[in-house]
Amino acid sequence: MQVIVNGRSLEARAATLAALVDELGYSGAWFATAINGDFVPGPARPDVPIRQGDRIEILSPMQGG
Repeated sequence: MQVIVNGRSLEARAATLAALVDELGYSGAWFATAINGDFVPGPARPDVPIRQGDRIEILSPMQGG
């Protein structure tokens, strides 16, 4: 299905947010996720389905000033 991740359109096979995060190679707990503007906490990702056209944000903290 087509989804938009961090502003870029991509084809995903994943059915849940957790599976998509794995598919994209993210690991650990150092990132936050949102679907269509709604924050999704890490423990909830396996239960959150993704659908055609969803806008997904995956954010990680950065150092710097």
